[in-house]
Amino acid sequence: MSRVHDMGGRFGDGPVHPEPADAPVFEEAWHGRALALTLAAGALGQWNLDVSRHARERLSPGDYARFSYYEKWLGGLATLLVEQGVVARDELAGAAPRASDLASRCLPAEHVPKVLSRGGPTLRDGPAPRFAVGDAVRTRLPAGNQAVAGGHTRLPGYAAGQAGRVVLSHGCHVFPDANAHGLGERPEPLYTVVFDAGDLWGAPERAGDEVTCDLWESYLEPGV
Repeated sequence: MSRVHDMGGRFGDGPVHPEPADAPVFEEAWHGRALALTLAAGALGQWNLDVSRHARERLSPGDYARFSYYEKWLGGLATLLVEQGVVARDELAGAAPRASDLASRCLPAEHVPKVLSRGGPTLRDGPAPRFAVGDAVRTRLPAGNQAVAGGHTRLPGYAAGQAGRVVLSHGCHVFPDANAHGLGERPEPLYTVVFDAGDLWGAPERAGDEVTCDLWESYLEPGV
C-alpha cells in the first residue's frame, strides 16, 4: 500500500520551487508559533520524535494533501495531545482549559536555546554493522513496518526493492519502526545508501542523477 507522504518522484504534484537565499525563516507569523507550540508540547515528555512523525503521517489523506507544512505539524500535535490525555478534545474545541499535572514541566523561554542546541541525539551502543562502505545492497520489499501493520517506517515506498550502494556508515541509532510504537529503542546500524535516480523515478531530470537515503540495517539485504 502506498503512503500519502511518500511523494518522491510522483507525477502530478507540480514542480519543487526552492526558496531564495534571502527568504524569511517563517513565511507567516503563525508558522513560528506553530513551531514553538510543537517544541513546548514535546518538552512535556509524553512522546518521542518518532511518535510525533507517525502522528503527522496518520493524518487523513485528504487533510495531508491540502494542509500546508505547519498545518500538518499542528494536526499531528492535536492528535498527540488528545491521545496522550494532555488536552481533552473539548478543550481544543474551545472549552475552558483544565489544570494539568504536567504544568511543572513547562519549557521556560530562557531554556529554549539550550534545549535546541542539545538536539535529540539518537546514537546508541548496538550490534556491529553487517555492511561496509562500498557494499552493494537491496532494500526490502514491501517497505512497511514489519512489527506493526501500517506502522511508522523510514524506508520510503519509492525506494523499496531497489538496488543501491552503501556510501556512509553512521553507527547504531534508535530504530524508528520500534520507537514510534512503544517497543523500545532497539538500536540498529544506520547507513547512507545511494541509488540511481532513474531506477527510482523512471524519468530522472538528468542521466546520472542519484538519490541518497539514510536506512537502517533491517531495511537492507546483500545486493549483487
